[in-house]
Amino acid sequence: MDRDRNRSEFDERVININRVAKVVKGGRRFSFTALVAVGNGKGKVGIGYGKATEVPTAIQKGMELARRGMVDVPMAGTTVIHKNIGVHGASRVLLKPAAPGTGVIAGGAVRQILEAAGIRDVLAKSLGSPNHINVAKATMNAIITQQRPDEVAKARGISAEEAFPPALLAAYRSSEMMKTTGGGDS
Repeated sequence: MDRDRNRSEFDERVININRVAKVVKGGRRFSFTALVAVGNGKGKVGIGYGKATEVPTAIQKGMELARRGMVDVPMAGTTVIHKNIGVHGASRVLLKPAAPGTGVIAGGAVRQILEAAGIRDVLAKSLGSPNHINVAKATMNAIITQQRPDEVAKARGISAEEAFPPALLAAYRSSEMMKTTGGGDS
């Protein structure tokens, strides 16, 4: 029962399912791959890539890998902190902060990952290769490489209040408080 309760607290999204073939002596042996995103909707997200002879098994393997590789997403309220580009292979993903109420303006793998993470307002553009796996990994790279306001201020040798607008700092601090207390269904 505990296991079912843990699963329900995560937002599990299938990004892509693909049939692949291995050529053997007697012909082709088919299997399935599943690219999935798992998030708690409150600033944690992970992606996983599972492969099996049956689709449900491939999805399950992907979910397990995604849960194991979950990362914290730095957020300013319901958006990303700053403009950022993530790169993986020939895929690039641009993430830009958006005003509250804008929604997730993104497509494909980018949208699934951002929504699973709990980001509600963001402008995103997928550039370069449209390969689902590379786009998903580029999105994760863009999320992970975001710098928190206190990190930027420390690197510049100034206070966070001098480096960032007050509204952004307030949104960032409130979203960090929500993560640490674990409260809110917003």
